[in-house]
Formats: sequence, C-alpha cells, structure tokens
Amino acid sequence: MSAHALDRDLEDLATSARAALVREIDASGAWAGDPGWREVFGAVPRHFFVPYYYVGVAGGYERRWGQSPDPAARERWVRGAYADTPLATRLRDGELLSSSSQPSLMAMMLVALQVADGHRVLEIGAGTGYNAALLARRLGDDLVTTVDLEPEITESARGHLAAAGYRPAVVTGDGARGVPARAPYDRIVATCTLPSIPRAWLAQCRPDARILTPLATGLVTLAVQDAEHAEGRFLHTPAYFVPLRGGSRSEPELPPVAGLPRRAREHELFRFLLTLTRGSLDPQEAYTLWEHEGQPQRERYGITVRGEHEWAWLDDPEGPYAWPLPG
Repeated sequence: MSAHALDRDLEDLATSARAALVREIDASGAWAGDPGWREVFGAVPRHFFVPYYYVGVAGGYERRWGQSPDPAARERWVRGAYADTPLATRLRDGELLSSSSQPSLMAMMLVALQVADGHRVLEIGAGTGYNAALLARRLGDDLVTTVDLEPEITESARGHLAAAGYRPAVVTGDGARGVPARAPYDRIVATCTLPSIPRAWLAQCRPDARILTPLATGLVTLAVQDAEHAEGRFLHTPAYFVPLRGGSRSEPELPPVAGLPRRAREHELFRFLLTLTRGSLDPQEAYTLWEHEGQPQRERYGITVRGEHEWAWLDDPEGPYAWPLPG
C-alpha cells in the first residue's frame, strides 16, 4: 500500500473527519470574510500531507504513522490529521524544525491575505505543502509558488502535492530572497517567523500587493505601495511559527523579567511587546509603556518599511512610540 493509499474504512473516516474539521473552522468564524475557503478546506485532504507526525507525550514525542501495522494506530493517525491543532512533522534532537499549522489559523491567514481570481501568490516556507495545495485549489497551480531553504522539505512537499493532485511551483532557495523568476506577485504569505521584512519581497510585488507574515509572535499585514514602501498593522491573534531559516525556537528568546509584576511577566500581550521592541526597550521601559497605554491589543501595533528604514509603532507610524527593526 502506498504512503497515501487508505483502506475503505480509513478513507471514509478521513472524509468524515475532514467534514467535521470544516464545520469546526466554520463555527470559529475564521473565514467569515471569505466563505470561498470553505470549499477549499473541504476538498484538500490534509492526511496526504502528514503521512507521519509527532504528538507530545510525557518525556518527548510519539510518532503517528499512516502505515503503522496496528489498525488502531492508523485510525489515531487519521483522526489526528484532521484535528484543529498544529502537527509537528520534523524533529531534530527533540527540537521542532517544521510543522503543519493549525487549520483554523491557516484559514484565518488565508482570509486575511484577501486573494482574488488571477492573483499570483508566493508562499515563504513550504512545510508539508498543505498550504500551497489550498492556494492552488483556490487559484490554480500556475499562480502559486512555494519556496523553502531545505531540499528535503521541498522534495517532500512536492511529493505530497503531486499525490494530492496539485502541481504549484516548488522552489528550493532562501525565502528571504523571494523567487524573482516567478515575480511579480500580488500576494506574499510567510508560514515562518521573521525579525523584519525582507526588501526583496517588496521589489517582487506589484503595486497594491499585500504581504502577510508572522513577526514577533503576531501576524502583520502590509499594503505594498512600491518597492520602497509598505505599511500595515498586526492582526488580533497570537501566532507562533518556526523561524525562517530552520531554527528550532517558535518564540524569540526574551530578556529576564523577574523584577516585574507577575501579571506582566505572564501576560501574552506584554511578551509580544517585549519581542517587538527587543533591543530598543528594556523590560522596565516596556512595562511602563504597556501600563500607561492600557495594555494595548495587537491591532494597535504596526510596521512601516520606507526606503532603508523599517520600524514598529504603536497607534501611529509617525507618533511618539516607534522602534527600529533589525535590517
């Protein structure tokens, strides 16, 4: 039996589990802004893209495998493939290198990307190929490009995509450099976190393009005016992704915060501010700002790229609260 072939009972289980996942995402409201994604998620078989994955157990990870000789284990694999959770797909020495993102978060990101028929899309971070398959289902193979630095990842993603019946362009290369041979793009979406916005992305965008990328444990959407200027705000949701170049941490290392009140140390929004302003504000300065501004939500923060300068800001890109990002 091939890596993607299932017996009749498991195929039926996969179909019903996929339908249940679509209902769960629907109930979350993730694609309220673009219900066209409902058909896409209902059509693309996620289990084709995770022939094995790892789940956390006491003392480490347990591998779930679609070709396990144990029928009960194969059933657990199918059910897990359609759970609304991220799935660890690559580990090295116990550290996470790659994963398939939580489907409801993927749905929200795809809606926020605001694609339309005819848009050419570049995805940074091929992962399992599942997100590229969703885009290819919506837009067509010819309009979708996905890039990843690791040949092993792109080879695997290409195989998963072909098995599922999709053939977007899968490129091995540095995602920070984009894929100029396939430009210009109407949309760029990253599925890995970055410390700043690569200028190469702007240069490969059409005017009025849109970029969506994880940054500082959040998701920022940028409207591209031209190759020198882009600006936008963060979405409301937290987001934790592996770093662009295959690092092992999903959240940047933060400075010690032991001297601050517990409500700040443990507050996810304060940790977001610390991550965003790393190198510009020390924890005490960040805490003073956070309290003074009423513990601001993510949507009040934004990013501006203008020429050689790039900065994060609170409320107003030209206001008093602005911090340079690493170039």
